[in-house]
Amino acid sequence: MDLLQQIAEFLRKGDDKRVLELTKQAIEQHIAAQDILDNGLIAGMNVIGELFKQHKIFIPEVLFAARAMNAGMDQLKPLLIKENARPVARIVLGTIEGDLHDIGKNLVGIMLKGAGFQVIDLGKDVSAVRFVEAAISEQAQVIGMSALLTTTMLNMKKVMTLLRERDLDGSIKTIVGGAPLSEEIAREFGADAYAYDAANAVERVKMLLAHA
Repeated sequence: MDLLQQIAEFLRKGDDKRVLELTKQAIEQHIAAQDILDNGLIAGMNVIGELFKQHKIFIPEVLFAARAMNAGMDQLKPLLIKENARPVARIVLGTIEGDLHDIGKNLVGIMLKGAGFQVIDLGKDVSAVRFVEAAISEQAQVIGMSALLTTTMLNMKKVMTLLRERDLDGSIKTIVGGAPLSEEIAREFGADAYAYDAANAVERVKMLLAHA
């Protein structure tokens, strides 16, 4: 098993110490940072995402894997910047205005990062204006919103309305998710996509970008 396969394997096991050590070894062997990222860290997280989608692992295993990925990423970030490595795409993520729940949103962020996306996490209780302005300033291709309450999910519609008013709905895609949402409600709000869980969110974002 080569070094990058080992990184992927120990990431799947959630062993952050071994991932850190092996990432350092890969850097010392002058393996390109982008290769370490794609064929080591992301390769391992892709398997985690697939297992999570199939309900073969659960949230604790995903969190351990994310911790291991972060350990490797801390070593790679300076090198990726030096190599001018570009993320798959940028995504602005947050829980909609009025809602303070963020467990689901955080899990989506982990899965998106694991798939190679750059995630700009705005946190909780995020207004429509802040979502749109962040997407513009960060040159993001996608806005992702979550809600746990029926009352707060209505605020998602304000984001789509604001994008249309600024003539940005063609260049910035939107995806929504959360307990009260459904495919039908997302369509009614004008969202480009709906995700029912974190693994599905990665699939739907990839589809959005492929059709952009």
